[in-house]
Amino acid sequence: MSNTTQIQPAAGYAGDVPPELAWQWLQAGEAVLVDVRTDAEREWVGKVPGAVAVAWKQWPGMAANPNFDAELRAAVPEGRKVVLLCRSGVRSVAAAQRAAGLGIEAYNILEGFEGDVDASGQRGRLGGWRKRGLPWHQ
Repeated sequence: MSNTTQIQPAAGYAGDVPPELAWQWLQAGEAVLVDVRTDAEREWVGKVPGAVAVAWKQWPGMAANPNFDAELRAAVPEGRKVVLLCRSGVRSVAAAQRAAGLGIEAYNILEGFEGDVDASGQRGRLGGWRKRGLPWHQ
């Protein structure tokens, strides 16, 4: 389980943060939370209140979102940092690297919305935004 208040170093972007720290930053107005999951994932699995939806890949087919850069720039005001959320913390790493390349202070949210796959091949039991009891709705 990750420390809930520490930024972990990362390659190509500002760092990895635990879900609790991302939520603190969001509540304090220090960051914008961008959910990079597909529209389908957000609709079927759940959403974080206040998150801005900017898909990294699009359903179906999981093709790259050709408007990602423009949508991200529109979502994150100049000088604000962004925390990026996906299902498990993998796509959000790629999105954080891209955001950093655009000059945005970007952080990946560790564990994502649903966390890692457990021994039964299911998500939602081993960490993640939802498992940690942070705000979300369907």
